[in-house]
Amino acid sequence: MATEYRGSTGYGRDFYDEIDDVFEGRKWMLSNYSFLDPARVGIMGWSHGGLITLMNIFQHPDAFAVAYAGVPVSDLVARMGYKSVSYQAIFSAKNHIGKTAAEDVKEYQRRSPVFHVRNLATPLLIHTNTNDEDVNVLEVERLIAALKSEGKKFEYKIYQAAPGGHEFNRIDTDLAKQSRAEIYKFLASYLKP
Repeated sequence: MATEYRGSTGYGRDFYDEIDDVFEGRKWMLSNYSFLDPARVGIMGWSHGGLITLMNIFQHPDAFAVAYAGVPVSDLVARMGYKSVSYQAIFSAKNHIGKTAAEDVKEYQRRSPVFHVRNLATPLLIHTNTNDEDVNVLEVERLIAALKSEGKKFEYKIYQAAPGGHEFNRIDTDLAKQSRAEIYKFLASYLKP
C-alpha cells in the first residue's frame, strides 16, 4: 500500500496529518483484506517518507514487523537551521505548524524522529548519503548517534558520495541496485514472504 499523504495538502490542516494517515491506511488494509497477516506488515519511506516511517514505528512500536528509512528527515530543528527561508516558510505557515522553530522549538522536536528514538522496538535499516543535497548527512548522523546512545539495535549504512545525491538508490547504477537488494533482503528476513 502506498498512502498518498501529499494529496491531502489542498484540504487544510485537519487533513494534513501524514503520520496518522499512513497508520490509518495500515489499519484499513488489515481490516478489509483478511489474507493479510498483521504480524507481517513492514513500512518503508524515503526522505520525508523516512520521517513518516520513523514516527510510525516510534509511535506504534508493536504495529510493524520491520522498517526501512532512506535518507530520512530526522531533526526538524536542525533542518530549519540549514534550509532556505522559503523552505522554513512552508513549516511556519498557518496551515502547517504555524510558527518558526525559534518560536516553538518544542513542537518541532515533537515532530522530529531524533527526539523519539527511545521508543524504537522495530527492526530498522537506515541508509543515507554524504552528498545528499536535500537531507544533510549530519541530520541522519544525529539520528544514528541518538539511537546508539539509547542502546538501540538497528542497522545503517552511510554511502560515501554515491552518485545521484538525494536520489542515489533511485537511479540505474550498480550501487543503487546493490542498495535496493540490501533493503529487500533486510525486509524479507523479517517479513518472510
